[in-house]
Amino acid sequence: MSEDSFLREVEEELRSDKLKAFWRRFAPFIIGAAVLIVLLVAANEIWKWWSSNTAATASDQYYAAADLAEQGDIEGAQAAFAELQASGPAGYATLARFQEAALLVESGDIEGAIAAYDALAASLDQPRLRELAYVFAGYLAVDHLDAAAVEQRVGGLTGEDNPMRNSAREALGLAHYKAGNIEEARANFEAIAADPAAGQDMQLRAFVYLEQLASTGVDVSEELVDAAAPVEAAPEEIVIPAETPSLETLGQPLESDAGQAQTE
Repeated sequence: MSEDSFLREVEEELRSDKLKAFWRRFAPFIIGAAVLIVLLVAANEIWKWWSSNTAATASDQYYAAADLAEQGDIEGAQAAFAELQASGPAGYATLARFQEAALLVESGDIEGAIAAYDALAASLDQPRLRELAYVFAGYLAVDHLDAAAVEQRVGGLTGEDNPMRNSAREALGLAHYKAGNIEEARANFEAIAADPAAGQDMQLRAFVYLEQLASTGVDVSEELVDAAAPVEAAPEEIVIPAETPSLETLGQPLESDAGQAQTE
């Protein structure tokens, strides 16, 4: 055997011994890491399946409860939404609470509905949902509480960077008009009319409000009145909503405002 062959065999033996020693030392950790990866992947797949299944079940419960409400079974719908709130995922539980408050309005319990929206707003971490709850409470408060109560709920939402600003301004404007605070009402309606991010329906209402104020001798911005799109004959007086708008009726202005806030 040549010297080179002998040296190669010795090197191979040494490498083999080192590899065996390395494996004996670190094998438990390597095997443990592999097992952990397998378990994490399995747990992730189980979690995805569970979340999907839970969401699908909650969705079915939600729409079943909504169907009961549409059919006029208020008590049945309230019970179904309460069950979803107690056992459903966080997102559907929050939707159920909004619907429960809306059902209180439908059943004529306005004070209960305002309290429900207030409680919902106080419990929410998501700022936009919290503000939406306050907007609903504010609209209800227009016809059932004083202007200060409306201001308390939506007065902080009128900033230019807030996507709820025009809904808040409308509630404030109506509340101040009802209270006889004409200048405050005019300022809020003009802010809506001048905001390019306001939804078309809300801006149209603002123009109607301003035309009504102008017809009573209030000094309204002529530029805004002239810029108004053609509208039907203005009502004899401003109509204050007796009930809170639904999510659908508020959807257009809120989405438009939100889009403006994102672009800013």
